[in-house]
Amino acid sequence: QVQLVESGGGSVQAGGSLKLSCIGPEYVSRACMGWFRQAPGKEREGVASIDGDGSTYYVDSVKGRFTISRHNARRTVYLQMNNLKPEDTATYYCAAIVANCQGDHTDRPDLFDSWGQGTQVTVSS
Repeated sequence: QVQLVESGGGSVQAGGSLKLSCIGPEYVSRACMGWFRQAPGKEREGVASIDGDGSTYYVDSVKGRFTISRHNARRTVYLQMNNLKPEDTATYYCAAIVANCQGDHTDRPDLFDSWGQGTQVTVSS
């Protein structure tokens, strides 16, 4: 069964902003949560993650533009995306390592064991 549900995708012009949300079970508050994306013809890549202690991690291409955060009571993880670029166009997926977790796992999608269905983000020039 799908346990994580993303929302907030849409179409925006370059330089605009979007905020993605991912809601799931109680483990969201303590798990390593990550955002990944996949564009047509390209491999899935990590974008950002937040660990069980609240530390955040980003790939170089989104540093200074994207912010990952978590609201424990709402069991929700967010990805605030500012100054969007056409190369950000992709399907964005929320994922979790369903266990106590610390550290940067943004580049290890193989470690994530729960995934959402994705939400489409399109950025036009």
